Amino acid sequence: VQLQASGGGSVQPGGSLTLSCAASRSISVPNADTNVMAWYRQVPGKQRELVAGIDRDGYVSYKDSAKGRFTISRDYAEDTVDLQMLFLKPEDTGVYFCASGQVISTPKYWGQGTLVTVSS
Repeated sequence: VQLQASGGGSVQPGGSLTLSCAASRSISVPNADTNVMAWYRQVPGKQRELVAGIDRDGYVSYKDSAKGRFTISRDYAEDTVDLQMLFLKPEDTGVYFCASGQVISTPKYWGQGTLVTVSS
């Protein structure tokens, strides 16, 4: 599976962005490679961390700091996974990667990163 991420940019604190991850194959067809789709974030000097994930049944999970502000969703018509981010904070800054696989903790496929910068 090839994943193409887009939607990053620079915003001021309190602003919003929506990231989109386009998959090269249908995500509506049951497949271990796209059972779970997720967004991870990486900042310099730190490990890549899970921000949000969604499985085929629609079960979602979020990093604590993202709860109430971020929403992950799967668009089966477009074969994309979107991450809507509201009320952005400077600590949300980082390179965001979309990923997919059988389980959320060990993705098999990664897209290229898209940079999100939250700064005044």
